[in-house]
Amino acid sequence: MLNFDFKKYNNKFLDHSNMHDYDDAIDVIKRRFIQGDLSYWLDAKTYIKDDELSKIKEIANYVRNNADVFVVIGIGGSYMGSKAIIEALSPMYDRGKPEIIFLGKNLNPNEYVETLNHLKDKEIVVNVISKSGNTLEPSIAFDLVYKIMKQKYGEDELQKRVIITTDEEKGKLRELVNIKGYTSLVVPTIIGGRYSVFTPVGMLPIVVSGIDVDKLLIGVRNANNNYFDRAVDYAVVCDVMYKNGKEVESFTIYDEKMMYLGEWLKQLLAESHGKEGKGLLPIVNINTRDLHSMGQYLQDGKDIIFETVLAIKNNATIQLDDYSYDLNGLNNMVVEKVCEAHQNGHTPSSLIWLDVLNEENLGELMQFFMLSTIVGGLLLGINPFDQPGVQEYKNLIMDELNK
Repeated sequence: MLNFDFKKYNNKFLDHSNMHDYDDAIDVIKRRFIQGDLSYWLDAKTYIKDDELSKIKEIANYVRNNADVFVVIGIGGSYMGSKAIIEALSPMYDRGKPEIIFLGKNLNPNEYVETLNHLKDKEIVVNVISKSGNTLEPSIAFDLVYKIMKQKYGEDELQKRVIITTDEEKGKLRELVNIKGYTSLVVPTIIGGRYSVFTPVGMLPIVVSGIDVDKLLIGVRNANNNYFDRAVDYAVVCDVMYKNGKEVESFTIYDEKMMYLGEWLKQLLAESHGKEGKGLLPIVNINTRDLHSMGQYLQDGKDIIFETVLAIKNNATIQLDDYSYDLNGLNNMVVEKVCEAHQNGHTPSSLIWLDVLNEENLGELMQFFMLSTIVGGLLLGINPFDQPGVQEYKNLIMDELNK
């Protein structure tokens, strides 16, 4: 279960804004979600159908029984969501087999040398994820891992150990599937990369890790049924902040296991809203660590930031002999006091509590943010589903490579 408090630490700011100015725009947006062109976002089956999920579970069972290392190759939305969930819900230590490695997210030669050396003597299964099959970083990563695998395995074995998630009909990777007969999953046409965590793009690595995806999808449905109005409220609060001079949104997180969730949020917001000279700049702070660095700026720096605070109410705990709080109670008290201190400065906060960190709550939280991101983009008057600016650097690189 999620609990939202958008008022307690925002009142000094929101009291000076007329929230009713949004009523007409929100009525139009809600009609689009409830009975119009955006209604598919409120149906979990849009992300993944039962037969696709069954196939993924079968593939994952093979991977767990036959791989020391599961290599997931992709960049951006092709891996961010699944890594966020795996990091949040897996044990910190002793995760067991298979080890899951995410590759293809950069061009760092040191990482490749160390990773390829690590893979040489391991049993490997690879899942390359790319709709077009032409993105530079995943293409290079797949070429290098595929080369190792062809030295280790015959064609019959490769058909089971190479899993390709790509466009249903076209592209370089689909051609490879058609020629070689490799296991394949489909990148859905209707759901863009940064929104694809609950599609086959994100689900296979999550199932391989042992996380219960059925409970994740229960969380998605819960968010659609119970939290859509709250997602709209949150989008309005963020838009009010933006229109009143706030330029930066800090996602402030009180559990380091959710650090990669923050990275997923950065992509979701920046790529969806950062266009046409508009949009908030998302950053991530991990507390209490960053109270001893970024906390100074949030308290006394330039008046351009507001916070969205993510915290867990009922963590495991340890008794503390010298304090009147146990460790969980102390952490929760600090959450509230930091919000109070920052509001006393000039940094307002919206507070989102998870009662516990589990599959259902994380499914609820991520769907909540995807819905609010779409609503927020519509309030900005931009398309929340495209990313035209991403192409510019790609064009320059390809021009250089094609000289």
